Amino acid sequence: MVDSEYVKELEDTIAKMLAPLKNIPLKVVIKSLSGFEILDFDQNDPKDKYLLNCLVKALKNVVKTINNKGIAAKRPNEVGNAVEPFVKAALTNLGCKADTPNTTAGKKKSSGYPDIVFKDLYGRDNYLECKTFNQEDLNSSLRTFYLSPSSNFKITTNAHHFLVSFEMYKNRKFYIKGFKLLTLEKLKVDVKNEFNANNKELYKKGNILFEYYV
Repeated sequence: MVDSEYVKELEDTIAKMLAPLKNIPLKVVIKSLSGFEILDFDQNDPKDKYLLNCLVKALKNVVKTINNKGIAAKRPNEVGNAVEPFVKAALTNLGCKADTPNTTAGKKKSSGYPDIVFKDLYGRDNYLECKTFNQEDLNSSLRTFYLSPSSNFKITTNAHHFLVSFEMYKNRKFYIKGFKLLTLEKLKVDVKNEFNANNKELYKKGNILFEYYV
């Protein structure tokens, strides 16, 4: 016989799990998940000022390179991935060697946050996330920044965390209108829990009421 009090406690626990957490500092999240710090960007620090100038110069070069030929893509969300190699090349050409981050297992991983790791001219590690947007979506409440916990995380050192978002427009191909460069040490994030199932569970025999094929 099922203990009704126990069931009620389980239901209450699950309800609490699903309550969204809001306005959590990204610095706290990164430290908790990886053990490493997001370093504050100090515009009065000569090293950080030099880093900013190098980043801006590299990103301006990305704009010139892409706008010379454009990016052929069917959907706007494909453009973000297409931009990454240009950003890596532009940073590396300025002496800031850029690459796909290694995970805690020591292997490169392209998916997930962050997209790029690069060393500045002082030998410091920096992470850079690449995104795209159009003006209509700029003030949207839709979620655009994602970070998922992982046992094989891509944050393996204390570093500055940056995000560049290119404003795109389409004229047969995609071109860049401009970009926004952000530092993320003050970013606040929300947590939205979910339940999920794989196809093996979803389509198992006991769930299917009717099947039809032609």
